[in-house]
This record gives sequence, C-alpha cells and structure tokens, in this order.
Amino acid sequence: MPAALSLPRSGTFIGRVWRPGIGPAVVTVRDGALYDITCREVPTVRDLLESDDPAERVHGLDGEPLGSLDEIAASSRDHDRDTACLHLLAPCDLQVIKACGVTFARSMIERVIEEKAAGNPSLAAKVRDRVTAIIGDSLRDLKAGSPAAVAVKAALVEEGIWSQYLEVGIGPDAEVFTKAPVLSSVGWGASVGLHPISKWNNPEPEIVLAVDSQGRVKGATLGNDVNLRDVEGRSALLLGKAKDNNASSALGPFIRLFDATYGIDDIRTADLDLAIRGTDGFAMSGKSTMREISRDPLDLVAQTIGRHHQYPDGLMLFMGTLFAPVEDRDMPGEGFTHKIDDVVTISNPDLGTLTNTVALSTTSPEWTFGLSAFMRNLAVRGLL
Repeated sequence: MPAALSLPRSGTFIGRVWRPGIGPAVVTVRDGALYDITCREVPTVRDLLESDDPAERVHGLDGEPLGSLDEIAASSRDHDRDTACLHLLAPCDLQVIKACGVTFARSMIERVIEEKAAGNPSLAAKVRDRVTAIIGDSLRDLKAGSPAAVAVKAALVEEGIWSQYLEVGIGPDAEVFTKAPVLSSVGWGASVGLHPISKWNNPEPEIVLAVDSQGRVKGATLGNDVNLRDVEGRSALLLGKAKDNNASSALGPFIRLFDATYGIDDIRTADLDLAIRGTDGFAMSGKSTMREISRDPLDLVAQTIGRHHQYPDGLMLFMGTLFAPVEDRDMPGEGFTHKIDDVVTISNPDLGTLTNTVALSTTSPEWTFGLSAFMRNLAVRGLL
C-alpha cells in the first residue's frame, strides 16, 4: 500500500483531481486541504501555467474546499482511473510529456552496458566491468558538447567502445523524446505499468519541469520515467516500446510553482531519494542529485522547445536520472528488476513524495479519458 502523501509546509502547489459526477478539476493546496479552483478563466492547468505569474494567480482565486489532503490521498489508493471515486490525477493536462535521456554520467554508462549486453541481464556484470575499467569516472565532470568532451569521444572511439548513448550523453545534442501521450500520465497512488514482455526493468526517479508554450519554466514536479532495460538494450529503435506503455509515466503529487520560495536554482541543486519495497521483503534505496547533471535544465528546455519546435499547450519535461540500479535481486550478476506489487516512492524536500505500485501495463486500469472526452467534459460544464 502506498505510504502517506507528504508535502513541504511552504510553497504554491497545484494539481488535478477526478471529481465523481463532474470530471477533472484543477486544485491547489491550502493549509493541508485541497481547493477546486477550476473556472472559466482557469479551466485547465495549461491555462494557469500560461499566466505570467501562475502563483500569484492561484492566490487570487477563492476555490471550493474538497477535503483534507490526507483524506483525498487515502481515497486515491488503488482507485486510479476509477470515475466513481475522488482521487488524485497527474498534475498536468494538455501538456505534451517529453523526456531527456542520458543526462548523467553514471546512468549513461548503464545505457552503454544495456547496449553492449544486448538487453541480456546475465551479461551486464561482465560488460560493466569492462566498460568501467576503460571509462572509470572520467565522464563525471565533463560538460556535454565541450572541447574536453570532444577529446574524450575521440579516445573512446579509439578504444572501440563508442556508443550512441555516449554521443547524446557528452555530444552537443541532447536526447529528447516523447515519453507519453497528452493526458495519459498517472498520479500519486496509482499503479505504474510494465509491458509484460520485459524481464529487466527499473524506476527512474526524476524532476520534471512544467514549461509553458513560450518555453518559460513555471514550476516542477516529481516523475517516474518507468524504463524497460531489456527492450531498449536490444535496440535503441525500440525506445518507444520501452518507454510508452499504459501507466508507464507517473507524475506528482503536485506541481510546485515558481515564486519567492522556489525557483530554477533550487532545481539545479535538488536531491532525490528513491525507496523500493517488495512484497517478497526486498528493500532498496537510491539517490539522484541534479548537481551531477551534464546539461543545465534550461539548456534541456531550449533543446526541446523554440523556433525549431513549438508546443502550443506547453510541455512537461523529464530531465533524466542519475539512478541506475545494479544491486542483485535474484540471480547473481543480473542486477535489479521489478516485481509486481513493488511500492516505489520518490521524494524531494521541496516537492514532496510520489508513490506508486508496480503492475503490468495489461492489468493496470485502461486509459480511456483522452482529449476528445476532456474537451466534451469542459464544454458540458460551461468552462470553454
């Protein structure tokens, strides 16, 4: 069962809930309670984030009290996508879900290992030893695209271990891909889905930026970029199959808006904690720190949105993870992989906790409320 939902005492938080008989609602947190601030001026989170100062706008809206955060979190457990129950949704709506990969040296090395092992976990330990012996920690302080990075690339090519993952990890161009369709992400307390063909997979704890249509970062939330290591390891062309499945994108619990208490510099120095608890008694903890990212968050935003690519409704941008689990769970040398009913908790002191339970994509509740249903719902409610 998911742990209790926690948030810091300060900050301006917005999100979404499903209200039975009504539909999705934009909410904010005030003194431990949730308030529905949906109105014609702010029918969606997208419209709120398009404001020049979303935090100020939130404070100017009265809202309808819905109950305590604890009560609503309790009703969210195991009721994801249940239209008969009040529950938390992913805190975004019309934004495209984008992601950047291979933005940390340690996780970059793991991507190389996946590729060299061709998705076979039994070969990972041997490949890891060889790659680490050659690379070591030499990539940790490299600035992607710098002259020093170019020199390292040349050395790696000479050693015969150059990889497409090293190219996007230290080359001039970031890896940016579409993680999930609009409205498909799940929120706090929901199940996260693994494609049933995968036998080697893991969570990816990340900070996710909320970016408006002009490329301005308006806030951030936590995300789990669920990853199928064996599928992507077989071929990078299977990235879509490895990343985009039912319930494979989790966001939440809320977006913390930029204001006097929180900004981009807080993201640059943020630390993330990860806890995995299995019904088999397995427990593992991990950490990721934005201090070791090889590209600045604003550089990732600029590579995603601009004159080269527009997002009229904004985007949510996963920025990558440092976490790459190598601890053996079952067979020696095969490393970590999920089991059904694992509880995954990602936490950060400024953003709270995101907790989800692992399931198969084929057994997680189906995603049926798409863009057409959302637009019809808003129209019936007189919000458009």
